[in-house]
Amino acid sequence: MPDQTFQIIAMVIYMGAMLGIGWYAFKRTSDLDDYMLAGRGLKPGVAALSAGASDMSGWLLLGLPGAIYVSGLIEIWIAIGLTIGAWLNWKFVAPRLRSYTEVSNNSITVPSFLENRLKDSTRMLRIVSGIIILAFFTFYVSSGMVAGGVFFESSFNSNYTVGMIIVATITIAYTLFGGFMGATFTDVAQGLLMLVALIIVPIIGLVQVGGFGGLTESIREVDPSFLNIVAGGSTVAIISAASWGLGYFGQPHIIVRFMAMRTPQDAVAGRRIGVSWMLLTVVGAISTALVGIAYFQQNPDLSLTDPEAVFLDLSQAFFHPFVAGIILAAVLAAVMSTISSQLVVCSSALVEDLYNMVSKRTLTNKQGVVLGRLGVLVVAIVAIVLASGRNESILSLVAFAWAGFGAAFGPTVLLALYWKKLTMPGALAGMVSGAVVVFTWGNSALADTMYEIVPGFFLNLIVAIVVSKLTWKSNPEIEAEFDLAVKGTRSFKRIAAEKAADDRITTA
Repeated sequence: MPDQTFQIIAMVIYMGAMLGIGWYAFKRTSDLDDYMLAGRGLKPGVAALSAGASDMSGWLLLGLPGAIYVSGLIEIWIAIGLTIGAWLNWKFVAPRLRSYTEVSNNSITVPSFLENRLKDSTRMLRIVSGIIILAFFTFYVSSGMVAGGVFFESSFNSNYTVGMIIVATITIAYTLFGGFMGATFTDVAQGLLMLVALIIVPIIGLVQVGGFGGLTESIREVDPSFLNIVAGGSTVAIISAASWGLGYFGQPHIIVRFMAMRTPQDAVAGRRIGVSWMLLTVVGAISTALVGIAYFQQNPDLSLTDPEAVFLDLSQAFFHPFVAGIILAAVLAAVMSTISSQLVVCSSALVEDLYNMVSKRTLTNKQGVVLGRLGVLVVAIVAIVLASGRNESILSLVAFAWAGFGAAFGPTVLLALYWKKLTMPGALAGMVSGAVVVFTWGNSALADTMYEIVPGFFLNLIVAIVVSKLTWKSNPEIEAEFDLAVKGTRSFKRIAAEKAADDRITTA
């Protein structure tokens, strides 16, 4: 049987499993709350793996290894910044957001939470938030489509457009029917697959290149500076790369997992599981790139035409075609898990945050779910059109969208959770300032000097604080909800501390 046939069989099995999970979720989805937030019933492990898988996308297995393969370890500052940012997000945002969204009119989306938190009767905050989500997520989803096309092009010598459409069709299908629950359950399976693949490939590769000695020797022959994490990078460039971590606080497709947890208490276990998963997969991705540099240096007869395909090429070189097919499915897992999560958030922005604002009709549960699915379809089609030109690298598309959300929503979410005196005008002015800076800075020569998330994030923070101080008036309802949310978070910390003490006594 030809090698490619084995790989195609593995791909079919994987895609069939994802569709099966989507169908299972479809049978458990009865209303819009289920479709958008899984009824707030996620266990910490599910929330953690889902957040990780939906976060990392094709960047983890394609973009990051490709960047390190080309430039060396100077590129790991992005990974360092992201790991620190993920830990901070789980520590400070997850428990408070879970508590506050339930207190504040049981909000099920980030825009609805901001509106309810700040008692915005004009609805402008929710509308502008929804528009920002749609604008930046279109680019983000497009990056996933590009990754899917690159995957099939590199793995099966397929046409880029055909591969992109296959990935888009399967992902749209299970997201269309399963909604948030379908995206979450498939994320868990995909997150585990990504973890296994990123452990196996570099370990086998290390053996292939002669252990650590052969690895370092071969890399030094290519470029001695590749093993130096500061070589060739200015202080500004390193800060710019590490600043990716600022983006975590404002990523709707990640923080919505916090809102869907069963209780704020689940954030402790979720943080431990999520950050552990992230550390293992990031180290695996970095190791894969280094193994790739050494392997292709030792095998000059082999060529790597696309650095972002180094993981794919190594998988096919090291394993039996069927096993390689399963490992290659991890790339699809990374791509599809992120696309599905982003499509659900876009759908919620269209239906919950925009349609319901302008329509005077009250939607039934069935109508809400149908419109949610139509929203998924619309955003996906636009993203496919953008990706069809393949004008940008995966990393550049992700970087722009990541900066947009981080700068527009990050400071706003943090202030909403931790500063009682944030006002609607302050939040709106800050959010718009952050988004505008990312759009203008990111599309100018300034982007070559500093990642656009840095000026966007801090301008949002400054503008929001200044405008809020100028417009703040005491509001007993806002203050009561704030205190209740804080009390709920503290209660969960006390319960967690008591449980830990009980466990120590039992162990002793």
